[in-house]
Parts: sequence; C-alpha cells; structure tokens
Amino acid sequence: MGNILAGLKKNRTKIWVGAVTLLLVFYLVVSFQRSLLLIADPNPVAKAIGAAYLILPVIGAWALVRELMFGARTEQMARVLEAEGGLPVDNLQRTPAGRIVRESADAEFEKYRTETEAAPEDWRSWFRLSCAYDAAGDRKRARASMRDAVKLFRGGGRPA
Repeated sequence: MGNILAGLKKNRTKIWVGAVTLLLVFYLVVSFQRSLLLIADPNPVAKAIGAAYLILPVIGAWALVRELMFGARTEQMARVLEAEGGLPVDNLQRTPAGRIVRESADAEFEKYRTETEAAPEDWRSWFRLSCAYDAAGDRKRARASMRDAVKLFRGGGRPA
C-alpha cells in the first residue's frame, strides 16, 4: 500500500493532467455530437449554429494535442538534462511560507540569461533560462523560452 501511495504522490501532476485531459475529451465528444444534431435539424438557423459549434471541438482537440506534445517534449528534455547533470539546481532562498525570494531568483536569472546569450543555439541554455523565468515568476517568458528550447531540441533552428 505504501508503494502505491508513493507512486501516486510521485506522479500527481501526470494524474491531474490525465484527469483534465479525459474531461476535455468528454466535453469535445459531447460538443461534436451536439453540433451534428444541430446540423441535422431542418431549421437553417439550427444548421448554422451547428456548423459554428463544430469549430469548438476541432480547436479544442488541436489545443489539447499541442499542449500534450509540448509537455512530453519538455519532460523528454528534462530527462536528457538530468542524465547529463545539467538540470538547474534549486538552491534559491525561500520565505518561511516556501515562496522563492525574488532577489535570489533575479540573481540566478542573470546567470542563465548570460549563458543563453553566449550559446543561443543550445536548447539546454534556453531550458535553464525558462526555469529561471519561472522561478522569477514570469510565466509568459518562461513558456516562450521553453518553446524556443523545444524548437532547438527538435532541430528547428535558432529561436526568433
């Protein structure tokens, strides 16, 4: 029983991603079914609404696949970095509540920004920069940097 609980705790994020994915897939299937029912209705207004409603599951499925692929590639890159010993070490100062001290994150950020400027073609530097942005609380730039890392990891050339 202890092994099961340890496994659940270790994979908590994956379990939540799976649960949210299942809920979204259920929603997409129901939306698709409802749109087909509306398209089959003889009323032209219902047909138009059904056709418009058909777009939602398509966009939702595209977004779901895109996010799952992004997560899988990010995890793959983290495994490679871990095997190489290149994952950033979380030695940032924290408040008693467990939050990262901003000054500590900013100092660490400068190190990774400089590394990325020196090696802009290396996905590893972009990955670590993304982690630094995340620690500093800038989620938008963290995600953009991770997208650049994924692009370089896949061999897509230099980030924009």
